[in-house]
Amino acid sequence: MAAAFAVALMLAVSRWRLRGVARTSEDFGLPYMAALAAGAILGGFGFGTLNLWVSGIPGLGRSILGALAGAILAVEIYKARAGIRGSTGLVFVAGFSASVAVGRIGCFLSGIGDNTHGTLTALPWGHDFGDGLLRHPVQLYESLSMALFLAFFLWALWRRVPFVMANGFYLMVGWYGFQRFLWEFLKPYAPVAGPLNIFQFLCLALMFYALFMIRRSRHVRA
Repeated sequence: MAAAFAVALMLAVSRWRLRGVARTSEDFGLPYMAALAAGAILGGFGFGTLNLWVSGIPGLGRSILGALAGAILAVEIYKARAGIRGSTGLVFVAGFSASVAVGRIGCFLSGIGDNTHGTLTALPWGHDFGDGLLRHPVQLYESLSMALFLAFFLWALWRRVPFVMANGFYLMVGWYGFQRFLWEFLKPYAPVAGPLNIFQFLCLALMFYALFMIRRSRHVRA
């Protein structure tokens, strides 16, 4: 459901506000989309599974954070080899944000089986996932964070804010990395260095990438 909604929104936004001013999904060739898909799959399962193993949880894991990082790495490598310059991700911003906002609600409703729940809390909005213990509903924190970003992004597209039109994808990556970094402190994953877990280091990498690309795009335009 989340994936179908995300694709529909991506296509609607492309036709509503991006046609003629930014690359749309119709402009991407098969090699580009293949690199994106391969990176997302490898990153999603690779980082998701690694985080579970480090935390002492057996099984195969999936991570939308890992999928985003893997897709970015694969696409940037492809763009470098193909000589493609500039951001190509604006078309995916609305779809990705919507998929997280909707998908995390599904994670919340699925209980503790998918290992996306939060740590124990005494706060009044703590949620009992079926085992009699109150935990942070971190899935809803993330859902709300990305819903707010989506609202901002759609407003910026409507107003054609130049900075967002040029750097919308990097803003999304930076925001997603930042808010996810915070929520990871409320998850029961094992740290790998100090208080930080694998996903938090991945979040830091995404935030650095976003800042670097925004800074570089400003120099290119200048």
